[in-house]
Amino acid sequence: MKDYEHVVIWLDYFNKTLPRAKGRKLEKEKCVFDPSLKELTEAAQAAGFEITETDEKVRFPKRPYVRSGYIVLPKGSTKTNILNKISQKLVSKEPSKQNKIKSSS
Repeated sequence: MKDYEHVVIWLDYFNKTLPRAKGRKLEKEKCVFDPSLKELTEAAQAAGFEITETDEKVRFPKRPYVRSGYIVLPKGSTKTNILNKISQKLVSKEPSKQNKIKSSS
């Protein structure tokens, strides 16, 4: 039965390598390369959201051949606003991740 009190946020919404037809919800500037569930949960908590459920052993419907993950948040505003707030936190952490990769090479 559909739960109208919560919003499901999939990892694939923020994956820069995916086209919109495969599930990306935001423009590429607001996305990161292959986000992990840990990064998504940290970004959601940093954006001020309370996570009620997570699952990392699921498959996103538009990509059933790849394992993905999702978090469930209480619905406080529109899904687009929630995605934008989480995206800001994800992208702000991304450059430090890239610097670590470059400096270790």
